[in-house]
Amino acid sequence: MTYRLSNRSLNRIKDIDPILIKVLKSGIKNSPFDFGIPRDGGFRTAKRQKELYAKGRTTEGSKVTWTLNSYHMTGKAFDIYAYVDKEASWNMMFLEPIARHLQKVSLEEFNIVLEWGYDLWGKDGAHFQIK
Repeated sequence: MTYRLSNRSLNRIKDIDPILIKVLKSGIKNSPFDFGIPRDGGFRTAKRQKELYAKGRTTEGSKVTWTLNSYHMTGKAFDIYAYVDKEASWNMMFLEPIARHLQKVSLEEFNIVLEWGYDLWGKDGAHFQIK
């Protein structure tokens, strides 16, 4: 099966580094599972990063991020979710195969090392970044 990013996902990544957009567009085509980009999964302003950091700390909700200094603020990061049974999923059983696939596409097609959040920190399987 061939997948493609929805218009909503494309809009959410429009301000990230163009090479990452190319990685995502190419990588989704033959990804082991469909995926999309969550609401704050692309570029973030410093103000938005502070708002997300406050969640679960000084405002209601679950913690979203653990840093005030994110690669999202430089356009060098994106987050994904797996799209399974018509619903968003952050289950590692889906995210890990997608991550390995995106890393392979990134390196083989674009000569870019794509870092995966779970490899970096042992958590955040939805996060990817380039330095």
